[in-house]
Amino acid sequence: MALTKQDYKPRLIDQKIERYIQVFGALCIEGPKWCGKTWTSLNHSESVTYLTETEIRNLAEVDPKYIFNKLRPQLIDEWQLVPEIWDAVRHECDEDNKKGKFILTGSTTLNNESSKKVFHSGAGRIARLKMYTMSLFESGNSTGDVAITDMLNSTVNLGYIRKVELQELAEYIIRGGWPANINTNINDIDLIPKSYIDSILNADINDENGKQRDKNKMMMILKSLARNESTLVGAKTIIKDIEEFENNDELIKSRTTILDYIDCLNRLHLIENQNAFNLNYRSSDRVGKVAKRHFTDPSLASACLNLTIEKLLLDHNTFGLLFEALVERDLRIYMDYLDGNLYHFRDNTSGDEIDSILEFKDGEYATIEIKLTSKGIEDAKKSLTTFYNKANKKPKFMCIIVGHFEAVMQDPETGIYIIPITSLKP
Repeated sequence: MALTKQDYKPRLIDQKIERYIQVFGALCIEGPKWCGKTWTSLNHSESVTYLTETEIRNLAEVDPKYIFNKLRPQLIDEWQLVPEIWDAVRHECDEDNKKGKFILTGSTTLNNESSKKVFHSGAGRIARLKMYTMSLFESGNSTGDVAITDMLNSTVNLGYIRKVELQELAEYIIRGGWPANINTNINDIDLIPKSYIDSILNADINDENGKQRDKNKMMMILKSLARNESTLVGAKTIIKDIEEFENNDELIKSRTTILDYIDCLNRLHLIENQNAFNLNYRSSDRVGKVAKRHFTDPSLASACLNLTIEKLLLDHNTFGLLFEALVERDLRIYMDYLDGNLYHFRDNTSGDEIDSILEFKDGEYATIEIKLTSKGIEDAKKSLTTFYNKANKKPKFMCIIVGHFEAVMQDPETGIYIIPITSLKP
């Protein structure tokens, strides 16, 4: 009998876990802390071992096999605390052809020192799955009236859904998709994201092998990333945000430091890079290749900037960027569920941009523009049609995702779908 928690809210990744556990000897589920990895894994496990317990960890350090049992799948939570567990699990999977023996969870990827303790990739034995915070569909804040697959198959039901107010959208941004925060009183929804940032600064930025990072410098980097949420920001922009330089030697030193700190945030699964899309475009040489940076959840950017619902409502520009981050968080989750990918597009010569490109596993793709209110719909149509006219291979469908909107529509002239984010599912 699986160890399902009483209040467990089903996640989209549940179905993928069920598929993979029938094919591989073990799964490794990675993602940010507090996103629900452990609860979800318990839903598919017959036993659990917590490496955060000192006695268990000490036993595993002597020999990882001492913590294995016969109740499978066995969940080993925060396995990266004893990196040798990886090879032991891989070896256990090689003993026979049985599937679904282990589920490993980890909120931090191994650093260079720890990775030296792992000698085998686990290919063919251990499958890696990425887990994120909850999408609006998973948290119950999207009706799911329109599926991405509906648009792909031209089976969308058009019509009125419900009116969505700006305050509601601001609440979703500040609250984030943290499972423990979904039912929190609206006056306290900023506390968990702020606590997350505090935890990062006071503990997680320092490596287990003793490497220390400057808390104040990391906070400045986090604030810079938050100010540049949903934009194509590079190390130079972050440097300008943080320091004034006196000479080139200082610049090189600071750039190296910043890259190390950003690598640390990547290992903690705090940052998601939305890579550039450049297929099937007439002028591929001029297509931008810089990734769009996001926090793994828009609530973290809000926490770094000390934003509230009221502040967002008074700052339309910031609200728009964080709404884009909210939508692209959901699109990333939905495309992962569909075994696809999420990209962005920019033509460096003309300046043409597309907020999101959805690439499906069969090679088809779709183009998405994101607007906070209906005032941006006409500009979004122009961006989508410009891309469509220049693309050698045409997108399967085009869509504008809007926040403050109340119906599912389709433009009769271009065929572009116009939908509220609160009606979307995969």
